[in-house]
Amino acid sequence: MFNKLKQFKDLKDKAKLIQDMLSQESAEGESGWGKVKITMNGNQQVIDVAIDPSVMDNKEKLQALVKDAVNDAVKKVQTVMAKKLKETGGLDFANEMGELMK
Repeated sequence: MFNKLKQFKDLKDKAKLIQDMLSQESAEGESGWGKVKITMNGNQQVIDVAIDPSVMDNKEKLQALVKDAVNDAVKKVQTVMAKKLKETGGLDFANEMGELMK
């Protein structure tokens, strides 16, 4: 039982390390030919929003551009996350967690 607790703590520490590593990564999504830009970190938190003043007067268009820029940023940051996890062996984390839960 204590062995399982130690394994769980080790996995928790590894998860924290991966989360910290991903927070250092970022990706920028954009829409409207760069008129709306969203920067997101590897933990999928929006860290910056830039909106060109020329799209501020059309609420519906602005809403659509923000949505598209966020979706673009999410796709890009997921690609970055997958690459980083593969490089660091973080994908093994899911397998280790599954084994621990048996």
